[in-house]
Amino acid sequence: MSANLDDQAKSMMKNLAELGRNVPQIINHRVTQMAFAGPFLSEHQRQEYQDMFTEKTVAFNASWSAMFMQALRTNQTLMDYFLRSCWSPWLGMAPSVNAVATELQGAAMGVLEKGMAPVYQQVTANARHVARASLQ
Repeated sequence: MSANLDDQAKSMMKNLAELGRNVPQIINHRVTQMAFAGPFLSEHQRQEYQDMFTEKTVAFNASWSAMFMQALRTNQTLMDYFLRSCWSPWLGMAPSVNAVATELQGAAMGVLEKGMAPVYQQVTANARHVARASLQ
């Protein structure tokens, strides 16, 4: 694994650990908030829940869009590798198996990284909001 892939993996693991710490706290706060609200919501609570739904939809769409665009760029790069490998026996520059494997691993990490970025940003923003908010 190259140094760049190591850095990508470390960054991804750090972000996933932070998500693992923040998400349960956010869910606990939101569920407790809903329990205290009861069946009759104030206008503020109704707006809060609407914002919650909207932000999840926006983060999901941004995540899928970023993953799609990264996968598209990756497929172009992989097609370039494939086409070069078709000509490499005649040109004497065959790519090594390790280089191709590293490229594939980097491509997968890139797609995951792009997809996690909007989710990570939204969760960290929610964690800051929940830390300041009261349950009422």
